[in-house]
Amino acid sequence: MASKIIVSGAAKGRFRPVLEKIAKLHSKNSFSLAIILGDFFAVPESSSDEDDSNLLALINGEVEVPLPTYFTAGKYPLPSSVIEKLEQSGDELCPNLYFLGKRSTAKTSEGLRIVNIAGSLDPTILAGESKDKYLPFYTEDDAKALRGANSADILLTSNWPADICKGSKISGIEAPAGEQHIANLCSALRPRYHFSTTSDAFYEREPFFHRPLEREPDTRYITRFISLASSDNPTKQKSLYAFSIDPTSSVPLTLPPGTTACPFTIAQKRQRLPDQEQSYSRFSVPNGGADHYRPSKRTRYTKPPPGPQECFFCLSSSKVNTNLIASIANDTYLTTAKGPLTTPSTYPNLPSPTHLLVIPLEHSPTLSSISIPEDRARTYKEMHRYRRALHSFLLSRRGEKLGAVTWDVSRAAGIHNHWQFLPVPVDLVKKGLVEAAFKVEAENEKYPVTFRTKDIGDGTVVKGDFFRVWIWMPADEDKVDGQDNGGGLVADVDGGEDGEEKRGKQKCLVLPLSAGFKFDIQFGRKVMAKLLGLDGRRDWRDCEQTDKEELEDAEKFKEAFKKFDWALEE
Repeated sequence: MASKIIVSGAAKGRFRPVLEKIAKLHSKNSFSLAIILGDFFAVPESSSDEDDSNLLALINGEVEVPLPTYFTAGKYPLPSSVIEKLEQSGDELCPNLYFLGKRSTAKTSEGLRIVNIAGSLDPTILAGESKDKYLPFYTEDDAKALRGANSADILLTSNWPADICKGSKISGIEAPAGEQHIANLCSALRPRYHFSTTSDAFYEREPFFHRPLEREPDTRYITRFISLASSDNPTKQKSLYAFSIDPTSSVPLTLPPGTTACPFTIAQKRQRLPDQEQSYSRFSVPNGGADHYRPSKRTRYTKPPPGPQECFFCLSSSKVNTNLIASIANDTYLTTAKGPLTTPSTYPNLPSPTHLLVIPLEHSPTLSSISIPEDRARTYKEMHRYRRALHSFLLSRRGEKLGAVTWDVSRAAGIHNHWQFLPVPVDLVKKGLVEAAFKVEAENEKYPVTFRTKDIGDGTVVKGDFFRVWIWMPADEDKVDGQDNGGGLVADVDGGEDGEEKRGKQKCLVLPLSAGFKFDIQFGRKVMAKLLGLDGRRDWRDCEQTDKEELEDAEKFKEAFKKFDWALEE
């Protein structure tokens, strides 16, 4: 079973606000445990009377710690009152707050294996292990001793590993000097997550895979390295990191998007000849960047799809276009489309082109590949909530009667799943022309499969890839010449929360995409371009706007949609 964990950078005496923030997030996410790295207490030289008062309250159990929380050693010695309490209570400072020490291995009730080495390397001890567990110093032999743990789910270190930035495309941080013994420890334990801390900067490296073991030649253990800023950093760099981890889950068979070779095993080799680059092993990367193993006759290296740092839809990426963002919720967000199919003149009664995207915050190629069922359910629910809100928005506009089409392409080899939303004249829906347009285009493209009318939810019930389209119209528009005609549309039962099932009808069409099926990912846009007489705008790159135009359209839509934006109320 997956556990939700939250990790914080150094509190530096500000443990009250740090614990309060964790408590607030815990109330919504139900974390299994929290970890606070680095110096938990105030720096001795700058400690104030307020710091001393807060420390006394913490020791006396007067500060609420809402969930099991573990803190590590930092650069400075622990206060004497803290050491005294820890010695008396078996490293429990107060209810729910535990000291991990400077060198430790621990296994949680959920089965998570945590290995920790904290403090500063003591160069004066040439051999042997440090004896006092409360002093903030360790030796290289301490790090070597921890290799005996053999494996770890989570590795915690005060120092960065040497060469961690090698092979990474992420820039913008002045990396501290790393330690080779930490790199060796990470290589030996192959943790799923490796956390460290820096004073004023956040850094998350792309995932990397380790050299396979002889006993497991086909297994690629993957590590994610994250360094958190301290909670008081002046530039508001990220100091909290939440994630889910299942200690019982197997090593993934495919590399996550953006994965690189292990930076610790990159050797400086002579330049390869051009023909040598054609011989890939299943663990190699292009340009001779990694060690190459014996080539496989049946497998070839496939470059992973872009990771979050290179994704145009990830809010953490420098490539995301913030001009387009219209609304942000807990697990999803709404944005106007780049290079919209429609123009302001397509629907004069709408404030903007109103070609929109509903996007999950999690970087995942399909909804079904979001690994935590609760996260997947929340994401799917929020995406539909945005869609229903957009339907209500269309119902509120006077003038031309409008229905809507929403489509998505769900492919395991995709990058970041999203839905596209587009208004459509309601007459085209009533007369069945929208449904016919999708089916006819599939026939024109000679696709070997046909559309099925089926509600597949978040896609977990479907084996393989698919294209899906929802066709919606207001409930009072289902008559043509006085006769019932919904085009086979049924009540929008997904809209139960706001009663929209009484105000709209929809049909869901699904086109299965089998392995090896060459599918045009612009299929949905192409169909709608032909249907709306906008064939010259089928390629979004031919419809790009200036930054000013994008911002103006987004602001006009946000203002008009404000009444229906449920995310503003939460």
